[in-house]
Amino acid sequence: MSHKRIPKRKAAIAVGGVAALGAAALLLPNANASQSNGDAATPRTFAAKDVSDVASMLASQLGDTFAGSYYDASQKQLVINVVGNNSNVVNQIEKAGAVAHQVQNSTADLRAAAQTLKADATVPGTAWSVDPKTNEIRVSADSTVTGDKWNTVESTVKNLGSGVATLTKSAGTLKTFVDGGDAIFGGNARCSLGFNVTAGDGTPAFLTAGHCGVAAAEWSDAQGGAPIATVDQATFPGAGDFSLVKYDDPATQANSAVNVGNGQSVQINQAVEAAVGQQVFRMGSTTGLHDGNVTGLNATVNYPEGTVTGLIQTDVCAEPGDSGGSLFTQDGGAVGLTSGGSGDCTAGGETFFQPVTTALEAVGATLGAGDAGAGAGDAGAGGAVDPSAGAVDPGAGDAVDPSAGAVDPGTGEAVDPSASASDAAGAGTAQNGTHHRSRKHHSSGASQ
Repeated sequence: MSHKRIPKRKAAIAVGGVAALGAAALLLPNANASQSNGDAATPRTFAAKDVSDVASMLASQLGDTFAGSYYDASQKQLVINVVGNNSNVVNQIEKAGAVAHQVQNSTADLRAAAQTLKADATVPGTAWSVDPKTNEIRVSADSTVTGDKWNTVESTVKNLGSGVATLTKSAGTLKTFVDGGDAIFGGNARCSLGFNVTAGDGTPAFLTAGHCGVAAAEWSDAQGGAPIATVDQATFPGAGDFSLVKYDDPATQANSAVNVGNGQSVQINQAVEAAVGQQVFRMGSTTGLHDGNVTGLNATVNYPEGTVTGLIQTDVCAEPGDSGGSLFTQDGGAVGLTSGGSGDCTAGGETFFQPVTTALEAVGATLGAGDAGAGAGDAGAGGAVDPSAGAVDPGAGDAVDPSAGAVDPGTGEAVDPSASASDAAGAGTAQNGTHHRSRKHHSSGASQ
């Protein structure tokens, strides 16, 4: 299949002139948290991007009484879980503008329960994370967990005690989403570029999934094309699922933006922590743009290739080829990199993401590369970018291909999404932990 080369396009769409299509909502600028009215008992309204800092502050102040937090998107409120009924603790929470919620399980209790699950129920096809809304650990098992394996997981959850954990069957099979897609190509694998970054040595690079990084050392912007980037570090499985891939040409100019199809892009301004209840958007090279909510943090996922810890759990759908793709907020916050999950974008499912903040710290990189300030959707551009314009949920029936005319955010070139590639989901199975590869330089004719 041929790959057309077209210039990078940027567009700022007026908010009032575009309707949201499919599952993706119109991206509108988030308002900052409102000013307190002086009444400490009246909760503030928060923008989702602001809740992590306040929650972290309260966690350090409240000590053992702090039992997690979440964002109530309908009320725009930050909810803080507390153990016990200490009026001083409640006053501290209310003075910060948050809502106090008394719960049964302490953070220490839930951590201990998670350790028990790790020791007794680490079965491929299972995953778990803490749900602060229910103050429980949510354990899921896919269709491969049957017979003795199901009995093991079920009995372990039951033995944790009442109100500590719940077990559900998830749709499909838990797997990494490495095959299919159109953004970046490595050997027989295809993945999605996550975010452009600047490596610790000042050279341009990008983040993608770790299982992509262990599947191939060199990556191209076209199937069978000359490599344009080389894996520098990759972690999978283990403490995360992320790769740092350096562009071979140190003069590469790559936007700090997410391409959302049809020539539109969303400027990425900063890396942000995820918050349970927060609305997020995912862009992948197979299924395009989808949105949903964060449902859990510090998730453990037992893939066939091994266990991965420290992930974000969401109800956003994804499919093979979306691996490594961007999870971001409506106001340009980089949240995560697509790791894997179960289900698809027709039946739904659950998807897990590598936190961007953790990946950046681990590889020593900073968000943004090249002409990072030149992307569309900047506050000074005169309007918000609508990434859903022309990009329709593939399950909607009459939708066009959301990647038609799309541009690779790392190269500014169009890529044919229909080009075939074999499944490389098991390519990294024999490799574990963090991998370092020496950087190679190539003369590629790709435009930068």
